[in-house]
Amino acid sequence: MTEERTALITGGAQGIGKGITTSLAEAGFSVVIADLNLEVATATAEELTGRGLKASAVQMNVTDSASVAEAVQQAEAQSGPISVLVNNAGWDDFMPFLDTTEEFWDKIVDLNFKGHLRTIKAIVPGMIERGYGRVVNIGSDAGRVGSSLEAVYSGAKGGVIAFTKTLAREIATKGVTANVVCPGPTDTPALRKFADGAGDDADKVISGMKRGVPMKRLGTPEDIGPAVAFFASEGAGFVTGQTLSVSGGLTMA
Repeated sequence: MTEERTALITGGAQGIGKGITTSLAEAGFSVVIADLNLEVATATAEELTGRGLKASAVQMNVTDSASVAEAVQQAEAQSGPISVLVNNAGWDDFMPFLDTTEEFWDKIVDLNFKGHLRTIKAIVPGMIERGYGRVVNIGSDAGRVGSSLEAVYSGAKGGVIAFTKTLAREIATKGVTANVVCPGPTDTPALRKFADGAGDDADKVISGMKRGVPMKRLGTPEDIGPAVAFFASEGAGFVTGQTLSVSGGLTMA
């Protein structure tokens, strides 16, 4: 990079988010970890600054527009204008659709879809004003091919993919790109918590996920970060509206 740029990563404190945060910090960005759990976000930032990288933490609840606005203001006061926005914050629970409730639908859509809308509405106008920006939304292969027990989550992630394409069209002449990275099954604390909840079937659940991947393994947070770093890079200036799966071949399209 010819100049230092600031990247804000929602849900960047652990799991896939930490992998993304680390890759961007290593690529030379000053990273702002925007997470609901400020304690873990601060620990991750300190881990990175201990390596001589530039990182800070702010608390953000992506389901609350006021929280988003306050966190963005704090981040830009600390680290300068946000040039890269990575929407990674998300949550899911595994259950058949017919067992879900409307309250569950609202929670999934509010966090996994509308959370992206809130941060983009808060940050992209500044990118347009400055004539430069990169938006990287984290989708999921569940949003491309479906995933049993994740119907509403799959729908929300499919919405993220379609929304990002439209956003990319609307801002294409403004110096701002928008792309999607779709992880496949990834070994994170959240996945392990789900597997543990399956009790004696935990190993069976993980093995089943591995069997569905041509590479016969789960992804890692370290697999996801470099894909995001590419979309965030200077070299990706002519790439927009694209969806890239990082899934060991689970999705080939």
